[in-house]
Amino acid sequence: HVQLVESGGGSVQVGGSLRLSCVASGDTIGRYCMGWFRQIPDKEREGVAGIESDGSTSYADSVKGRFTVSQDNAKNTVYLQMNSLKPEDTAMYYCAAQETTYCIGPLNLSRYNYWGQGTQVTVS
Repeated sequence: HVQLVESGGGSVQVGGSLRLSCVASGDTIGRYCMGWFRQIPDKEREGVAGIESDGSTSYADSVKGRFTVSQDNAKNTVYLQMNSLKPEDTAMYYCAAQETTYCIGPLNLSRYNYWGQGTQVTVS
């Protein structure tokens, strides 16, 4: 099965940008629906963005127009470009894979089979 490793998190000022990366190994991301989720302590993990094998995307309302999810099949990597960051974007961000090329509930964490370890984003 696929293994996922996120990177790119860090501390950034309000209004700044970060790009998160999720490198997959063990399988090709083209066989999966890929998603980004985030979680703050004592809160449920929430869906941020999803991308299907054909490049179709879905976004949470809170990040539409600011975040962009993309994938590079040659590098087996999914990205989350985050612009105009706000303090409320502060969270641990997770990459996830759903075993279907066409996303089923792309922002629904229960639909995902595999998860990375997360990368912390702090906006202040």
